[in-house]
Amino acid sequence: MWRAQRRGPMESTPKSPIDYIETAEQKRLNDAREQGIPWKKWGPYLSERQWGTVREDYSADGNAWDYFSHDQSRSRAYRWGEDGLAGISDDKQQLCFALTLWNGCDPILKERLFGLTNSESNHGEDVKEYYFYIDSTPTHSYMKYLYKYPQGEYPYWNLVETNRRRSREEMEYELLDTGIFDENRYFDVFVEYAKADSEDVLVRISVHNRGPEAAHLHVLPTLWFRNTWSWAAGKPKPVLGQIDENKIRASHLQLGDYTLQCEGAGELLFTENESNASRLWGQPNPSPYVKDAFHQYVISGARDAVNPSKTGTKAAVHYVLEVPAGGSKAVRLRLSARPASDAFGTFDKIFDSRLSDANEFYERITPKQLSEDERRVHRQALAGMLWSKQYYYFDLDRWLIEHDSHPMVGSGKGSTRNADWFHMLNSDVISMPDKWEYPWYAAWDLAFHTIALSLVDFDFAKEQLLLMLRNLYAHPNGQIPAYEWNFGDVNPPVHAWATLFLYRIETELGRADIRFLERSFQGLMLNFNWWVNRKDPQGRNVFAGGFLGLDNIGVFDRSAPLPTGGYLDQADGTAWMAFYCQCMLEIALILSDYDPMYEEIAYRFFEHFAWIAYAMDRVGAHHDEMWDEGDGFFYDLLHFPNGDTMRLRIRSMVGLLPLCASTVVDRESLLLKHPRFIEMISLFRKRHPEVIQKIASAEDLDKGGYMGRRLLTTCNRPKLLRVLRYMLDENEFLSPYGIRSLSKYHLEHPFVFYLQGQEYKVQYLPAESNTGMFGGNSNWRGPIWMPVNGLIIRALLQMYPFYGPDFKVECPTGSGNYMTLFEVAKEIARRNASMFLRDANGHRPVYGGTRKFQDDPHWKDYILFYEYFHGENGAGLGASHQTGWTGLVARGLDLFVRLKAEDLLSAAKGEVAAKLTRQQVAGQKV
Repeated sequence: MWRAQRRGPMESTPKSPIDYIETAEQKRLNDAREQGIPWKKWGPYLSERQWGTVREDYSADGNAWDYFSHDQSRSRAYRWGEDGLAGISDDKQQLCFALTLWNGCDPILKERLFGLTNSESNHGEDVKEYYFYIDSTPTHSYMKYLYKYPQGEYPYWNLVETNRRRSREEMEYELLDTGIFDENRYFDVFVEYAKADSEDVLVRISVHNRGPEAAHLHVLPTLWFRNTWSWAAGKPKPVLGQIDENKIRASHLQLGDYTLQCEGAGELLFTENESNASRLWGQPNPSPYVKDAFHQYVISGARDAVNPSKTGTKAAVHYVLEVPAGGSKAVRLRLSARPASDAFGTFDKIFDSRLSDANEFYERITPKQLSEDERRVHRQALAGMLWSKQYYYFDLDRWLIEHDSHPMVGSGKGSTRNADWFHMLNSDVISMPDKWEYPWYAAWDLAFHTIALSLVDFDFAKEQLLLMLRNLYAHPNGQIPAYEWNFGDVNPPVHAWATLFLYRIETELGRADIRFLERSFQGLMLNFNWWVNRKDPQGRNVFAGGFLGLDNIGVFDRSAPLPTGGYLDQADGTAWMAFYCQCMLEIALILSDYDPMYEEIAYRFFEHFAWIAYAMDRVGAHHDEMWDEGDGFFYDLLHFPNGDTMRLRIRSMVGLLPLCASTVVDRESLLLKHPRFIEMISLFRKRHPEVIQKIASAEDLDKGGYMGRRLLTTCNRPKLLRVLRYMLDENEFLSPYGIRSLSKYHLEHPFVFYLQGQEYKVQYLPAESNTGMFGGNSNWRGPIWMPVNGLIIRALLQMYPFYGPDFKVECPTGSGNYMTLFEVAKEIARRNASMFLRDANGHRPVYGGTRKFQDDPHWKDYILFYEYFHGENGAGLGASHQTGWTGLVARGLDLFVRLKAEDLLSAAKGEVAAKLTRQQVAGQKV
């Protein structure tokens, strides 16, 4: 591959955007990067669910949920990771710490969050607990978490059986529906962490009794080693041991020694983090001390279950607290590499200092113009992003050998999932979509995560983008891994856009990280070539990527062979590739400032883009293009084996995504800096005028846009106006809370396709899906999804500098109210954000009709950032903690109080990020 040579001194690695006002937390970030001080060594890197994952699945049929169940998790040692409640670990998850609770009623200790599998629920797998990520700094110098624990017996059986009996047409049965929180008979358990230094972590557990009577709670802060010794002979085994009555020493060959100091009269318990073979499989245990020993000791009173020699690989401090009605009790601990002689003398002072640092940090990065409630949503969204980090370990080479399914070693039997990813070795802290529902990375989710994460930690955001392009992640053929259940599936190619977004923000701050841009570009080139070679095998410049993250949006499962035979041309897949071309073109032009060879590469991406845009609507009435001139919308195109074609006339996000393939360029800047590029484009225009006409209308071609700018888009002016009429119609796509994934038109007019006596139907469903396609939590047939809303907003902001302030569209359609594209973008962002903000009645739409969340003072200000949202009332649906891409709401709140329409119009470059000045990014009032 190529290596750009900068025309001048190469800049050093840039600092984070808020360096200009160095808060205490920003200094930690800088020290971590520049001096190697491991401020991020300890963090919330523990999963919230390791059971039921592909990594732990050694079944014959690949049913991960059933093979390793929640019931087994307390007794069975994990192979590839650990999970816990409100937990932390080091960045290789060698030593773990988490909370264990028992209310005196439950049949098991509360060591981990409980939820339902796909087969147990009428609307897909889902965690059935209430917990909140309240606060975190980017180095995790301060973190706060809330878990709501019922005082009565947790209704495990009730949740499973009631949900299992319900049909897909019925509402999901939630924990609040069981009545377990009635009369406020529950504990609010706050878990806080504060760092005295990079390897000295203070822990404060505060238990509040919200009920009408005093209640007892067993609190067992638990320390254990991930089991690495059971899987390889001769692997050294770490050890935990009691030093004195309130100290535990943890000794690990690689990690070193740590000491857990425990305040108060807690009882120290020890066992081994090894499977209880007797309970699980009826086999004798090699040691009497097993993973679930604390269950036996605390609940059953089995004194011999724990090791009397006070040693092992799992330990807990057992406190029994009597908490008065309306009162609270606290437990304090300290985990240190160099234990303090007076562990608790300055404990509260350190906590106060770190909380003050967190407040200072967020005060600097949060726009002053935000209201108190907006600031609350902004901070909790970012806290959720930071809490959702997880150490992810998966050695596919080893895993496949253990399954006797390695294609290059051994029998290579069967069709074990991910068999062609045997090169893969993942061992990093990664931003997860949701640490319970999706405790594994997803490629396109991750790109959106970095957009929000860049508000607090630029280094981590860039590392995450580069991670997926590394040799140990990306396939040798260039494919980026999709997600654990099927790494070979295809996610939308959004990494180039995210890379460009982060680069532009830093460039505006005077710290162009050309190394980051070039490293990304090399990996992206391999991935782009994979797309061209694998997803357009006929070379027609149309793409069929499969489901492309939009799950059940189509009438057929687009990742499976079609029941009709033949194949699909996908409007969204083709639009994604047009967008990919635009981003790669822009990156290549930036790199051409350092090596003119990149100018030729930039032209190649322009040419790719032009042919893709042309393929979506070729000249002439062929009836086999994705643009439907009669309807004024883009559709997927179904090809039958006999050569016939049919547009699948479903008005969905598939047809809106071509809007996203829009990039504005400043013509004068191009002429001055890239004359060879302009020359090649002029030649292309002369040779292929029919192609250029599909990129821009005749009027726009002749005189350009506002200030002579040029626009690369798959939606020229006539198409844009027609598509926007649908998108901004409240009876079609425009919900009070953003853009729906399917037009409401299909509520009364479902799309129906009959084949061999079977009906295939797509109907508007504003909430959960009523079909089994893609399992539960897979509804793109009506709900609002934050990532695609974000890309539509970005597209409108791209087009605004081209069309200018005089170009207005009716918004909402039929209202008589006209807006510029900037104002439309701002309106969609406002509607998105309003889902989380209190309305005129003081209620948050995200919580729908759940009164506890709307009215109770101990619930109403804690925000959950769901996977997707009801298309009519904005209620949260799907995974309740998918702060990953829903965390984009923080970026949206941030953007529109900083960005002004005149900024975009006067900018030499239309990309939004380029107008965020260093004062603005630093959170200063402009």
